[in-house]
Amino acid sequence: MQPHPPPYTKGPRYSGEYYYEERPRGGNPCLRCICCCHCILFFVILVVSALTYYFYRVYQPQMPRYNFQALEIKEFGYQPHDFTLTMDIIVTIKAENPNKKIELSYGEASSMNMTYTDSTILCSGKLPAFRQGYKNTTIIQVELKGKSQFGSGQYEAMQENEKNGKIPLSVTAKVPVEVLFGKTPLKKFNVLANCSLIVNNLKPGKKAEIVESKFTYKLSK
Repeated sequence: MQPHPPPYTKGPRYSGEYYYEERPRGGNPCLRCICCCHCILFFVILVVSALTYYFYRVYQPQMPRYNFQALEIKEFGYQPHDFTLTMDIIVTIKAENPNKKIELSYGEASSMNMTYTDSTILCSGKLPAFRQGYKNTTIIQVELKGKSQFGSGQYEAMQENEKNGKIPLSVTAKVPVEVLFGKTPLKKFNVLANCSLIVNNLKPGKKAEIVESKFTYKLSK
């Protein structure tokens, strides 16, 4: 009689360990850098916008105002033998700073020219350098001198204008201005002014009456 075989038993399962490769997390570093730059840029724009809004809301900056007040003729002489015109004029200008917290500093490198019918420069000068405080109105006097070539036809036309009491003149100016908030400089720019005048006479020793005036100006860097 054959012996019974031993009962069937399951062999031990394989207890080996399984390994897998873990992929790096965090995404593309270049993409993260771009996103970070965009966030910083957005934050800077937000801060600048908030400061600008606060400045305009609280201090309410306004443009300065200018106006020609008078012309005093010191010298006006025409020499027909060499067609030269000599002029010496005192121009009176009113400058207004309507701002409550902003001062204006006018620089030395200014220029002013007076022309006849927008062509011939009759005389030139420059504005004085000065600092204009808050809510301030300043009266400025500028002396314009010049000796220019002036044809007989131009002189006759000017004399005809004077008979009619309407001499067309143009005054242009370029003035460097610095905006000051307290003692802190904020911005520098140039005021480019253009004033079209019609006066009744250019007789020496008299003040010319300003019949009409149109003053325009703009700002430039």
